[in-house]
Amino acid sequence: MNKFLKEFKDRGYFYQCTNEEDLSKLLDKEKIKGYIGFDCTAESLHVGSLLQIMCLRLMQKHGHRPIVLIGGGTTRIGDPSGKDKTRKILSEEEIEKNIKNIEKILKNYLDNSDTKTKPIFVNNYSWLKGLNYISFLRDIGKHFTINKMLTFESVKTRLDREQSLSYMEFNYMILQAYDFLELNKKENCILQIGGSDQWGNIINGTELIKRHSNNIAYGLTTPLITLAGGTKMGKTETGAIWLDKNLLSSYEYWQFWRNTDDNDVIKFLKMFTDLTIDEINKSKDNDINQLKIKLANEATTMLHGKKESEKAEATAKKTFEQNLSGEGLPTYSISKSKLNNLTIVELVSLTKIQISKSEVRRLIKGSGIKINNKTIDDEKYLIKNVSFNKDGFIKLSIGKKKHIKIELD
Repeated sequence: MNKFLKEFKDRGYFYQCTNEEDLSKLLDKEKIKGYIGFDCTAESLHVGSLLQIMCLRLMQKHGHRPIVLIGGGTTRIGDPSGKDKTRKILSEEEIEKNIKNIEKILKNYLDNSDTKTKPIFVNNYSWLKGLNYISFLRDIGKHFTINKMLTFESVKTRLDREQSLSYMEFNYMILQAYDFLELNKKENCILQIGGSDQWGNIINGTELIKRHSNNIAYGLTTPLITLAGGTKMGKTETGAIWLDKNLLSSYEYWQFWRNTDDNDVIKFLKMFTDLTIDEINKSKDNDINQLKIKLANEATTMLHGKKESEKAEATAKKTFEQNLSGEGLPTYSISKSKLNNLTIVELVSLTKIQISKSEVRRLIKGSGIKINNKTIDDEKYLIKNVSFNKDGFIKLSIGKKKHIKIELD
């Protein structure tokens, strides 16, 4: 098997592939260009997109050149895959702002030093904005049948649930296929990589290229990553785990990886670090907490740099092993005027921790809420009774792993 595909499988990236044997032989003979698309529906990517980013890095490692397609055009439509309802349509200004930020994040992860593997950034708005509707229907639309389009999961799910699917969204799969065709013509791109929910869209692209220009193209998909607890990768009770340094601190990012479930640690070391498979396999029997720290350090270094990773680890050590420390902790400010009748339940609700008041009350009953390491057992406890230290803050602990610095402004 080709070395790129072997490592792709060894790291747990592989789900499905079109003509795998032919692709493997081709990759043994030449270096290729392959692309992954990212729609810009938010100002940042979150950790749910990290597997795709790692695939781009792996392409570079094996000498292939990745193409990053930013969906400036398709974002204006909205991908129905995995969605119960139509996405919010963003303004032109919001889309342009998101594009710049997402490009910045991706450039942080990808190597720009080698001209042979340097990533190519493209925006599909550049070719979608000028399409002539009649010509597009005649030249591209003729290759798609409604019969087949209705069988795709993104369409079937919405229709089976009797949820509306706009004609605009229905066209998304054609536009994505057209993106692949354009990249094949302009950049000689022969591979598209995407999540397993994109399989139908990717197949459309390979078939369109074959019918339109008689070229051979390939599709490769990654599995949907869920945490051991069954939740989707990327979001927690504290909100999205952003890959933008301005939206999530290095400490919070480090803590996300440090809190990985025991059953996910080895899998995530393979998926989300640059450690070799041999290194990871040899460390399988090491202390699980040390492996979690290794995962947190490697993942945080990749995004925030080694210095910030070391700082986050030191902050965590101080927070858990010593009594009080505010250094490096996520911070929330409240005004003195709010303190008078503010209860512990309301304080937790005011922070960015996205848990309900009933969940806070349950934590209080289970001795899971602390202020300055002292357990709070009364849900009506008033924050005005707390002594803020000389630096004007208190440490709020929610459960065993979440700590926040509350300061007065």
